[in-house]
Amino acid sequence: MANKSITLTDDLYRYMTSVSLREPDLLRQLRAETSIDPMAGMQIAPEQGQFMALLVRLMGAAKALEVGVFTGYSALCVALALPAHGKLTACDISEAWTSIAKRYWERAGVAHKIDLRLAPAIDTLDALLAAGHAGSYDFAFIDADKGNYDGYYERTLRLLRSGGLIIIDNVLWDGRVADDRVTDADTRAIRALNEKIHQDPRVTISLIPVADGLTLALKG
Repeated sequence: MANKSITLTDDLYRYMTSVSLREPDLLRQLRAETSIDPMAGMQIAPEQGQFMALLVRLMGAAKALEVGVFTGYSALCVALALPAHGKLTACDISEAWTSIAKRYWERAGVAHKIDLRLAPAIDTLDALLAAGHAGSYDFAFIDADKGNYDGYYERTLRLLRSGGLIIIDNVLWDGRVADDRVTDADTRAIRALNEKIHQDPRVTISLIPVADGLTLALKG
């Protein structure tokens, strides 16, 4: 028996999803449509979406925040898990990608739960803080440009209530964070945030090797 996370081979990944993944047809169709985009690698893994939806339900979240929408898969997972009165504020800058997202949100019957803000996410988060929303969100997902990760984290932490949860994507960065030879700006930004959160007394954390690495940060 290993005392660390098991290496996930292709065969083992297929087995894992075959006995655990419950992906609705609409989400599968969205993944298929996104797969032809040159930037398809930005879409989250289906088991990650299912895990996020489970957390939303587990904590009874009703007010959620997303930084980085892409074609809307993660937002759809979260919106489907929110209660009927739940709301997701979704931040992105791309009309082209979010136009795909909106089609699927409509088809899923959750478009009324999602408030899409097309603007730089820092501006949107600052506007939410200025409007008095600090301490009011239950759940947040950060998956956008890596250079601004620290800014997103700080603002999102202020927007979350005590006991609220932040999930941060790509924190293992395809292994590049552990390779000292890799020194590009995005990798350095992720490393810096990982180290910062590790020492941050404001949150209780767990970094888990799901998909490209997820940090779960529970606000105290």
